[in-house]
Amino acid sequence: MSTSTFPRDFVWGVSTSAFQVEGATSADGRRPSIWDTFSADRAEACDHYHRYPEDVRLMKDLGMAAYRFSVSWARVLPEGHGKPNAAGLDFYDRLLDELVAAGITPYATLYHWDLPQALEDRGGWPERETALRFADYAAAVHERLGDRVDTWFTLNEPWVAAFLGYGSGVHAPGRKSAADAFRAAHHMLLAHGLGAQALRAAGAAKVGAVLNLSPVMTPAQVSDFGRELSEEDAEAVARIDALANRQFLEPMLRGAYPAESLAVAERNGGVEHIRDGDLELIAQPLDVLGVNYYTPLVVQAQPSEPADPAYPGSTGILFCTIPTAVTAMGWPIVPGGLSLLLRRISREYPDLDLMVTENGADFVDVVTGDGIHDVDRISFIEEHLRALRAAIEEGARVRGYFVWTLLDNLEWSEGYRRKFGLVHVDFATQRRRPKDSALWYRDVIRRGGLAETRPARPTLETVAARAGVSRATVSRVVNGESSVSAQVRESVMRAVNELGYVPNLAARSLVTRRTNAVALVLSVPRQGGDALTAAVVQYVTSLLEGAGKQITLMLADTAESHRRIVAHVEAGLVDGVVLLPPDRADTLAERLSRTGVPVVLLGKPAIASLVPYVDVDNAGGAAAATEHLLARGRTTIGMVCGPMDLVAVQDRLAGHRAALQRAGLGPRLALADGLTRAAGVSATLRLLGDEPALDAVFAATDQLAIGALWAAREAGRRVPEDLAVVGFDDVDAASATTPGLTTVRVPVADQALALARLLLSRLEGRHTTSVVVPARLVVRESA
Repeated sequence: MSTSTFPRDFVWGVSTSAFQVEGATSADGRRPSIWDTFSADRAEACDHYHRYPEDVRLMKDLGMAAYRFSVSWARVLPEGHGKPNAAGLDFYDRLLDELVAAGITPYATLYHWDLPQALEDRGGWPERETALRFADYAAAVHERLGDRVDTWFTLNEPWVAAFLGYGSGVHAPGRKSAADAFRAAHHMLLAHGLGAQALRAAGAAKVGAVLNLSPVMTPAQVSDFGRELSEEDAEAVARIDALANRQFLEPMLRGAYPAESLAVAERNGGVEHIRDGDLELIAQPLDVLGVNYYTPLVVQAQPSEPADPAYPGSTGILFCTIPTAVTAMGWPIVPGGLSLLLRRISREYPDLDLMVTENGADFVDVVTGDGIHDVDRISFIEEHLRALRAAIEEGARVRGYFVWTLLDNLEWSEGYRRKFGLVHVDFATQRRRPKDSALWYRDVIRRGGLAETRPARPTLETVAARAGVSRATVSRVVNGESSVSAQVRESVMRAVNELGYVPNLAARSLVTRRTNAVALVLSVPRQGGDALTAAVVQYVTSLLEGAGKQITLMLADTAESHRRIVAHVEAGLVDGVVLLPPDRADTLAERLSRTGVPVVLLGKPAIASLVPYVDVDNAGGAAAATEHLLARGRTTIGMVCGPMDLVAVQDRLAGHRAALQRAGLGPRLALADGLTRAAGVSATLRLLGDEPALDAVFAATDQLAIGALWAAREAGRRVPEDLAVVGFDDVDAASATTPGLTTVRVPVADQALALARLLLSRLEGRHTTSVVVPARLVVRESA
């Protein structure tokens, strides 16, 4: 076997899920699932329910040997139990007939997160009854479809369904309870065991399950997998591995929970739901384990860190951002993590067959007249296939690979803006267009593997040489400039088409590129900005230098320095500018925007359309803080607000007002004349004097919130018994106050990385928009 080919019987395919592609959510007797209730987007999706013949023809044309799809429980058993809905099963009958006729092997997943809402209304996955109903559902589906399905997967990614659906609440059904998450996880595992029994009793040939698995590592290990860890980091890695991976692997394959996850479950509602005999039922023999891999989990020990709601028990562990290439979802691209993962599973479970059942990436696709040239997606899949091939060479028992996904679709809570598909879907017309990645994958399947050597992609220089023109002329043609004659344009486009050239960094924006330098301009002071400034310097420098850029650090602290910076940029000495403007308005960003050189800002400017910027979701964070107070019965909430000339403070006030308005309440404001703790004391005392019944204070910054804590003590109010206090920023002092300060975390590393990526996108000539990074509420004792 050469280094590029895969085993002769290796299975090549694609995966989808019912809710994401089918649409027809009320057709032929289907009733709502939890995602119909939870999703803000209408679920017409790809209308696969009516267009499946076209989609099967697409798969056949692309050479797919296998199609992994999921069955909609709510379509088969609209109430979750009882008599099957014949019309719902008819659809899957037709789909299977179409697949078989096309020579495509069906792989069926019974549960891909779309629990019937009727079962959720009876308690959902935290209730044992749901597992029993799943076994009935499995038997009903097999009875109708079992003659054409060789391999059945019971569940898809139970960690996501349990801990994002019932723990953090970011997925359906949107509950936020660690106890419910652990109960849901156990009952999903029990459903797997009962469902596997039912399938085998009915004669199923092969039964498996699909888990989302990720190697857990520290930032240093991302570039050196074998790096030794400190005792604290080793414990952090082991704990997250137990919660994310082993909590599902070990019950299924060894009939026991890891001690670490059991201990966390015991502290979060107890383990009375785990009954005698459950683990024996869960540990049904598996014919195949589906592995979904996208990115590693990167963590390190951080004693003051509160638990992430998706990982109950993760107190003292920081989930890290790393300076590496990422997808449009912000997920780090680490192909070697797939090899690491597959080798580990095959080492620990040597008799188990594996399939990579999902692997793919969201990138921003640009639809052009001559196709969708998604080179980033091709690179992502190619690198992961090389990693997969290396794992097979080293003994991993991997029998197949399924790209996620066939079609651009409804990406759960992310809606329609995420593009994972090999095939582009225009949701207004439902027109399908294969992207370059689909055609590339077709060729991989035909070869049975990757080309031994990667073909050199034609460059700007190659096209220029073929056309007999300069690089700048090629760039002008690609960018559609009218200054190029028709004859030269024709010559350049002929060379582009002959070479199969895809316009990239050089062509899209480098009409007159003269340097590889980028200016990092720091304006001081920034509000609460030491950590943020340090992160920007670290990550922007790391990422841009990794992209071959030289960084010129410039300080913008005087009018004279502003003049020098503008002159430096106007002289063409840098290709782009990362600007950290001061909190209060000045003219530097406006002056730089007129130079024609790409500029990106940290922080939303007063005139938001001036240039692209990166900011934290100040309004969303303030709304989350206010909703947290309301959910805990606080009804008389004041806000310490100011100074009001800061854009961030204006947005935080807007988010606070909006949350109160939704609750039918009005704001109670006290303006602070600065950002100091003393200003917080003064404003809070005024609030308490004006509103004696005040039971909560939301402060626009942590420094003001610490002042509010001092004012509460001065006024004889107990925190949190009499008065809850919430801040914003999560500065270092927030976790050290007495009591610990509930606050909204500003993700400094994420903002810094987004800045660097935004500038790189602008330098590459891509269409760019401003980036707003989500904030996260960190709940401590003060609220």
